[in-house]
Amino acid sequence: MKVKVSLDKNTSYNVYINELEKLNFNTKVVILTNELVAKLHLDVLLRKIHAKELFVVKIKDGEEYKNLQTIEYILNQMCSYKLDRKSLLISFGGGVISDMGGFVASIYQRGIEFINIPTTLLACVDASVGGKTGVNNKFGKNLIGTFYQPKAVYCQSEFLKTLASRELAAGMAEFIKMAVVFDVKILSFLENLDEDKFLNANLDDATLAQIIQKSIELKANIVSQDEKENGLRMLLNYGHTFAHVIENQTGYKKYLHGEAVAIGMNMANTLALNFGLLSEQECKRVQNLLIKFKLPISYKIPNIEEFYNAFFLDKKTHYQKINFILACGLGKACIKNDISKENIMQALKVFV
Repeated sequence: MKVKVSLDKNTSYNVYINELEKLNFNTKVVILTNELVAKLHLDVLLRKIHAKELFVVKIKDGEEYKNLQTIEYILNQMCSYKLDRKSLLISFGGGVISDMGGFVASIYQRGIEFINIPTTLLACVDASVGGKTGVNNKFGKNLIGTFYQPKAVYCQSEFLKTLASRELAAGMAEFIKMAVVFDVKILSFLENLDEDKFLNANLDDATLAQIIQKSIELKANIVSQDEKENGLRMLLNYGHTFAHVIENQTGYKKYLHGEAVAIGMNMANTLALNFGLLSEQECKRVQNLLIKFKLPISYKIPNIEEFYNAFFLDKKTHYQKINFILACGLGKACIKNDISKENIMQALKVFV
């Protein structure tokens, strides 16, 4: 099956689900991956690719390596292989690889084509689609990056079978996020899903493909309407304003991105509850779903003032106004930029 991301005629592309067969390229190709993915799946991918010349760049696994130092290493490797403007990059890994691969492709010789082949559920349902690329620095997450769309995306359920339950749960957090702000029917679908089969990677391929398809259809529709995140697409950042601070404060080592998003959703719901945008019952329903998939929902804020000030480095902040993405009833969301510091601190104190 495939889902089309409809942009202009030059940047529209397809997301293929379980349709990766042979890929033939009449140019040089470089595969960007990490050491863990290479060990598990690189041989499988190499058998599917034919190119004039094929190179592999491996980097260390982990969000803490998603920085400009690693980008420079990748670029140097690409230069040493004498890649040109007709060359192609394949990002083969999770969200970190997808973000970094897209960023490298967007700046190497002012832009080369790239393809995403995600190997985590989180990358399948979110990071690999939509063209957001970037790296972190000491001030925050993804503060350096570009909007740069892939040529195609290939999601293969076979690559997800080796994921640990924690990685699968992290991907589910992004799917829950989409359900809460865009489609309440998906919440019922997830509430009826067998979490034990899912977390133990025993879910049948058809159901797994259904999860990927539902999420990509939602995101493709949103990206098609708002590619550069000027309005509607901002709603996909529900939970992320809080999550990015948590990730930065913990050095990108304690939590997987999806785990931080789960905590961030719970924090955002606390704020929404205080404003009457969500009922206690609705908050509890989301919380129970996060718990069902073994996701964390609490975080002890070490310094509440520092946590608050970190919001102002969020990419959605404009003119010193923090744009919070909040659920306004289940299945819809709104952007609130008029919340006082006092009200924000009141919500944060729940997590001190």
